[in-house]
Amino acid sequence: MQPAGSFFAYPAAPDLIALEADENPRFWVTIDTEEDFDWEAPFTRSDYRLASVPALAECQDYFGRAGVRPIYLVDWPIVADDRAVEILGAAQDAGGCEIGAQLHPWVTPPHDEEVNERNSYTGNLSAGLQRAKMTALRDAIRDRFGVAPTAYRAGRYGLGPETAAMLVDLGFRCDTSVRSGFDYRAGHGPNYRDAPLHPWWVRTGQGAILEMPVTTVFGGLFGRAGRWLYHRTSSNSHAALARLGLAERIALTPEGIPADRACAAIDIAIDLRLPVLNFSFHSPSLQPGNTPYVRSLADLDLFYRWWDVVLDHLARRGIAPTTTAEIVAMAERKAAR
Repeated sequence: MQPAGSFFAYPAAPDLIALEADENPRFWVTIDTEEDFDWEAPFTRSDYRLASVPALAECQDYFGRAGVRPIYLVDWPIVADDRAVEILGAAQDAGGCEIGAQLHPWVTPPHDEEVNERNSYTGNLSAGLQRAKMTALRDAIRDRFGVAPTAYRAGRYGLGPETAAMLVDLGFRCDTSVRSGFDYRAGHGPNYRDAPLHPWWVRTGQGAILEMPVTTVFGGLFGRAGRWLYHRTSSNSHAALARLGLAERIALTPEGIPADRACAAIDIAIDLRLPVLNFSFHSPSLQPGNTPYVRSLADLDLFYRWWDVVLDHLARRGIAPTTTAEIVAMAERKAAR
């Protein structure tokens, strides 16, 4: 049983934010904007690069031409990098993007914790240290970009029981850390296997914050029951389940998900009447060699071609892009009814 005011106290179905009968979904592009580091190596405070930062300009140009206003969820090394602030600050000032916060605790001051896998999830830190790191990041974004962030993502999706109250107290309006259908307990992280796909309000003693989950759907013959089957079989069986068309977990991301499967997931999300389809990826994928998903220039070309296919499919289905402010306003209107 999770305490009230926690992101893990999932609401009953009637309390989820749903579409009206005559309303179309929207889509949101969220980018984990972060340093380049070896995902297979131990966590470290200083052994990282920022070589992919210039690639943010090409990314912003691409989405600008597509009429999409992405949100860059920036972490501490990105905020400290003058090139990143110049690229993203100019885009924000021109109305071409939004700036949100993403907290990687191992590179964010104050540095009072041991650096290890457990502490890479912010929600595992003491409440005082969590708040101190969140405050430092919020203030740095405000000082460097001229606007306080209202959207937050915990690095590694690492929410904790106290996170909601802290975010409300620090002025955030929207969290997008819940990755429905994923379980990170093997690495000391949270369990989101049963998290809703629809957004919902998390109400704390200080106020409320909107949870806008990252979108992952389950396809296959078993339909919605595919989630149950997927999580009750070993990871070695998941590829076979997908190959047989029984159950398939499909995240809305260009990282590891073929474009045709992403389009199938979009159709499933529309059938589920999700009000917002939340896409995500990591900014180091914008330069070859930083992530497992983009190893070469050919992979990078495929990355952008993925977006060509997906954005075309969204347009054909009548799904328009949205922003943090529009998502929060939509949720507030529905809550007031």
